[in-house]
Amino acid sequence: MALRGAVVTACNVGGRHRNPSLLSVPHYLKLKFHYPPSHALHRFTAFPIYQPGGLKYPIRAISEATVDPLTPKKEDEEQSPQNWTIKMLYDGDCPLCMREVNMLRERNKRYGTIKFVDISSDDYSPKDNQGLDYKTVMGRIHAILSDGTIVTDVEAFRRLYEQVGLGWVYAITKYEPIATITDAIYGVWAKYRLQITGRPPLEEILGSRKKNKDEVCNDRNSCKM
Repeated sequence: MALRGAVVTACNVGGRHRNPSLLSVPHYLKLKFHYPPSHALHRFTAFPIYQPGGLKYPIRAISEATVDPLTPKKEDEEQSPQNWTIKMLYDGDCPLCMREVNMLRERNKRYGTIKFVDISSDDYSPKDNQGLDYKTVMGRIHAILSDGTIVTDVEAFRRLYEQVGLGWVYAITKYEPIATITDAIYGVWAKYRLQITGRPPLEEILGSRKKNKDEVCNDRNSCKM
């Protein structure tokens, strides 16, 4: 009963009855609008909120107003870590590959050690990636260490997994004959990856990329593949 009485008292501050739920609204909450002050939708009603030291009016109720929905961030706007340890070059057009990339990206939110580079992007630059062109990287997975060292095949996966706390998954591949066997198995997958995922041959993909690049670069002196 004492608690109820306190709530009733708080809701009648200033001699006017207020909804108790307003008391829980943070005082710093503010709503922004894109309408000019003269617009009909600008109709405000101030509600006092009791705080030690007096009444304040930081909350306003808006009638007949619509708040614009937030535009979600695109995935490709993700910021890469500044102090990365290893750079993963991946094929963003490969559906099976992207499952693994997305898993690593999610883990990397905690560690911030992997920089992800999509080689299928029009902005991909071999110059920024140890001279590795699109055709070369499409042949098998490549990763680049922060000191410029290039690693490929199963070793690349092992290095990547180690950076996000999953080193145990590929730990056994450090030792022979496991290392040779796993590289051989991966080589078969890499060779038939496009066919398995239902994509055209690499030569056809390269031709299509060159055609699109030429169309984009008609007014430029040079373009990068």
